[in-house]
Amino acid sequence: MSEFDNVTAPPPPPPSSVEPAPADQRTMALAAHLLGIFTWFIGALVIWLVNKDDASKAFVTDQAKEALNFQITIAIAMAICVVLMIVFIGALLMPVVGVLNVVFCIIAAVKSNNGEAYRYPFTLRLIK
Repeated sequence: MSEFDNVTAPPPPPPSSVEPAPADQRTMALAAHLLGIFTWFIGALVIWLVNKDDASKAFVTDQAKEALNFQITIAIAMAICVVLMIVFIGALLMPVVGVLNVVFCIIAAVKSNNGEAYRYPFTLRLIK
């Protein structure tokens, strides 16, 4: 008798119980991310405040909260750039922060429109 005779096959993975988000929730999540380009944190804040108490809109609430945290982080980075303009470094960093904001917002909008929960890199998670 070998050591492998008594080994059973691993159990099958559990069925996926996670349903994709409905189209209206994906659209609201897309709007929360894209509004960050034009309104900074105000658009994501409004979407989060409107939907945060509705348990059926968990995807929208999660993505609006993520967009809000990212836009707060961008606002802090821009404030630091303004302070650093005294030594000219801020003038070089401000366009970089602006481009990163646009790029990450577009990536997040595409992912959330596909029904995937997106997490921004380098984000301060201030709102839990």
